[in-house]
Amino acid sequence: MPTLTARTKPRTRRSMELLAERPDGLHFSELWKLVVAELPLADEDMERLKSGDTKGENAWKWQTSDLVMAGWLRKNNGYWRITALGREALEEHPDAEAFYGAARSAYAYWEAHRHGFAYAQTLLGVIPAGRRLDLDALAAETRLDRGPLARWLWGARPKGAQWVVDGSGDAAPEVRADDTEKAELFAEIQDWQRLAEETVRPIELRELQELLARENERVPHAPSAWLLHGYLAHDPDLVRTWITQGFCSLNAALIGPVDESVSPEELRVRVEHGYRSVPASRREELASALLAFLSHMHPGDLVCALSDGRFHLGTVTGSAEYESGVLRRTVNWMDVRIDYNDLPEEVQGRFASQHDIVDMTSLLNDLLRLAPSAHPEDASRAEEPEPETVGRTGNELPAVDPSLADKLLVTEEWLTEVRDLLQDRQQLIFHGPPGTGKTFLAQHIAEHLAGDPRAVKLVQFHPSYAYEDFFEGFRPVITKSEAAGAGTLAFDLRPGPFRKLVDLAEADPSTPYFLIIDEINRANLAKVFGELYFVLEYRNRPVDLQYSGEFHLPRNVFIIGTMNTADRSIALVDAAMRRRFAFVALHPDEEPTDGMLARWIDEQTKDAKIVPTEDVAALHRELNRRIEDKDFRIGPSYLMRPSVYAPGGLERVWRTSILPLLEEHHYGDDSVNVQSRYGLAALRRAVSRGDA
Repeated sequence: MPTLTARTKPRTRRSMELLAERPDGLHFSELWKLVVAELPLADEDMERLKSGDTKGENAWKWQTSDLVMAGWLRKNNGYWRITALGREALEEHPDAEAFYGAARSAYAYWEAHRHGFAYAQTLLGVIPAGRRLDLDALAAETRLDRGPLARWLWGARPKGAQWVVDGSGDAAPEVRADDTEKAELFAEIQDWQRLAEETVRPIELRELQELLARENERVPHAPSAWLLHGYLAHDPDLVRTWITQGFCSLNAALIGPVDESVSPEELRVRVEHGYRSVPASRREELASALLAFLSHMHPGDLVCALSDGRFHLGTVTGSAEYESGVLRRTVNWMDVRIDYNDLPEEVQGRFASQHDIVDMTSLLNDLLRLAPSAHPEDASRAEEPEPETVGRTGNELPAVDPSLADKLLVTEEWLTEVRDLLQDRQQLIFHGPPGTGKTFLAQHIAEHLAGDPRAVKLVQFHPSYAYEDFFEGFRPVITKSEAAGAGTLAFDLRPGPFRKLVDLAEADPSTPYFLIIDEINRANLAKVFGELYFVLEYRNRPVDLQYSGEFHLPRNVFIIGTMNTADRSIALVDAAMRRRFAFVALHPDEEPTDGMLARWIDEQTKDAKIVPTEDVAALHRELNRRIEDKDFRIGPSYLMRPSVYAPGGLERVWRTSILPLLEEHHYGDDSVNVQSRYGLAALRRAVSRGDA
């Protein structure tokens, strides 16, 4: 059977034929109806996606994006229209396969030069109205071939594209524009001339770059910290030279002269061109390192390095300067020469990174503690936080408040033990039967220790939960900008709830952050955590992620899981996960759950919120005495609601909540009559006789 892509190719070509019959274009929804009327979807294409589209329509929209890149199709506010270049393509490629292949080659060029196109789009975005930019100058600056650039501008029409013209002042000949298209292209320019009473003047790239630099001016920033390895120079004595001569540096010989005004897009284009013989993944790392050195590092930031097994610390004092293929910043290196083995464990771990520059800002307070205290007059440390701020750390959990134990109806000793386990292990799991308050306790303990409910996030696992849902993954998105064309599909790397929490924790190292994973054993844990297993155990070491490079788990992130042992046995948790979590049992006949119902009833009765007419706690104890399997006993929370103590409330909760659980437990076991064994009448008789 043909693949989805193969089935979509004829629909893509037929769409263009239908648009060729309609000079004014069509809304894509109307066009899709016409296409599927002639080329119906196969059964495999009818599956609905989260977006509401079928697989067939989704694939069709994706393939038409290639036509935009080729300049054959215009998309504007949902309306699609074929270009003169697209009409030529229909004549040149009468076969659907060849037609698709030609369009795909345009996308392949865009994919291979995406940084160049991104830089072009950034430059176009700052072109002032009434200024025209020469196409050849743009192609030379972005290092793109003129033809693909002209066709992309013609199809995608990013902001400012109307101001890019051929040297003759006309539309580029590569787009084969007819008179109608040329009239549309220049209509906005003519309208501007009429309103402004001024002619359109050319603009040089230098002016555009100055405009872009002013637009990208940095806002005031907090002090940061950086680790520099010096890998780019491949010089074993480089760090020693930094220390003796008072600077730090990066090799930038292959990108040419740059300064702090360079945009990220321009820098990536320079790296793509200068290091084209280097693998793409390495080029991305080089671009990130150079961008950090040029744009993210500032005077007043801390820098550290390692030389001959000794740790060195300094403060950046100057701007980035390019000289003889090297980027340099002056540094005031302090009198710090600490043996690597004497460094805090978290700082040691960052030196395992293989990146040229590592952001150490989350460890800023740890680095400040390593700075000599004998230089308070050092002006370069004017940005140092106040002493009380330096002492605050989210790694250290506060002591438990006795009032919390009273509120949760647990003992202070038990609560202190949970706090100590979290401080020591940083990950723990509450496990036990349903109704034992696992999630309730997890939420309240986390909010109390964090000191801020906004620092607590809850997720619930289920069988279809995956790494991409939990941490990060590529997700399809429909772009709405003019640059990509309305309705164009793309894939973005989207963070999951755990990644978002980690980002918050890194930006706020003085606060403990908690992730609560409800029903943690309902997912395939190895599939969900992936390589994150490593950082759960080794917080001080980085690990390479599937999608986004190196990652470390901050010390101020804590995880509390809940596990329903009646839903799935704790025995199914693999050894790797057991080793990384502390396990705290919550069973109805063990502290702190044992006696919790009686304590709750006493509290509610004192406040006159309920008026018990029988000993519900005794009924609960008798019920659990009759359940032989410890993991299926019933927790007290089913009976810790005021509605249970209203007329008929106890019978209702027994009939609708408790007995169904036990019927499921004994399903297929004809030797047990659930009603006669666990029914409320039988339990009342036993309690009244004193059997309990």
